[in-house]
Amino acid sequence: MFFNIAYRSLVDRRYSALLTMLALVVSMSVLISVEHIRVQTKESFASTVSGTDLIVGARTGSLNLLLYSVFRVGAPTNNISWSTYRDIAESREVKWTIPLSLGDSHRGYRVLGTNQDYFNYFRYGEKHPLVFAQGEAFSSAFDVVLGATVARRLGYDLGREILLSHGIASADFNQHKGSPFTVVGILEPTGTPVDQTVHVSLQGLQAIHNSAQFSEVPDSITAFMVALNSRMGVFTLQRKINQYRPEPIMAILPGVTLSELWQTMSLLEQALRLIGALVLLAALFGLSAMLLSSVRERRHEIQLLRMAGARPGYVFFLCEAEVLLMTIVSMLISAGLLTLALVAGQGYLTEYFGMNISANILTWDSAVLAGIILSGALVMGALPALAVYFRELNPER
Repeated sequence: MFFNIAYRSLVDRRYSALLTMLALVVSMSVLISVEHIRVQTKESFASTVSGTDLIVGARTGSLNLLLYSVFRVGAPTNNISWSTYRDIAESREVKWTIPLSLGDSHRGYRVLGTNQDYFNYFRYGEKHPLVFAQGEAFSSAFDVVLGATVARRLGYDLGREILLSHGIASADFNQHKGSPFTVVGILEPTGTPVDQTVHVSLQGLQAIHNSAQFSEVPDSITAFMVALNSRMGVFTLQRKINQYRPEPIMAILPGVTLSELWQTMSLLEQALRLIGALVLLAALFGLSAMLLSSVRERRHEIQLLRMAGARPGYVFFLCEAEVLLMTIVSMLISAGLLTLALVAGQGYLTEYFGMNISANILTWDSAVLAGIILSGALVMGALPALAVYFRELNPER
């Protein structure tokens, strides 16, 4: 009966109530989407590479090394020699390594030169291996394996011949002509930069850059990933690599460096959260103003409730019940709209940004945020409710 009366009262003032709920839906959608995407983006970045203890490359900034070796963002400052790579890869502490050679592209997509260890050992997410949707890993110098996004957007199938270009550009101005690569495999989608990468063998890259002679061993590589037999020795090996005398190289811990990245982005994160909170606060003030403006209109309704024996406290909680109903309904509508938007946009986010954003917003973070929103709405709704309460305590005023 209590909530039924509150519902009937809102229906009687449906136009103002609907406008207030619309403002609440918009503000909640902004705040919840910012928080959800912020958390999911961190998880997506963290899941890009799994099971790798160290990333080794030429001496540069740790963030720069992480970005170009894992996320294909930016460009390497220098290469490291193959002899240096072999020296570290053959250390007793090392379980496996994955060499990475960058610098070329195909129609705007990064080309990654590597070997069979990439398909054997590379992991993402919860240590998920790479899976082939079609074909298999390259077995000869001029084979190429495509990421899922590359194959889909360019419409490539197995057997297609492609040319690589020197440098990174959407237009293929500096093609390595005369050395076409044949598509022999297409990977399943991963929601990581792997989807937007063209994978070739180190021998193939060596051949197109050094046409004078073909060598099974490249002169240099850009970086390499390292996994250890025991993670207890990760800091010892890192220090050994950073003090490596034959060549200036460095080793980074992916997780630690990723934390540094989020620290640099923390100001932007807080700014986005503040904007969302201010939008919600404005909507809550609108809710409070709507209830205050309706107090005079509802004088007759409140008088009837008082004549029926309702105490001033009952009237107070009736106003709060209206706030609770509007907030909960607005929250449900907002959650539904956000879920639909994320389901519809998942493919776009994965394809163009390499981020796997979950459409499930029913997380612990969202539950905490919902509790904060609900508490804020009840506090703001208490202002007009208290006005009604004290007026009913002193009806002669």
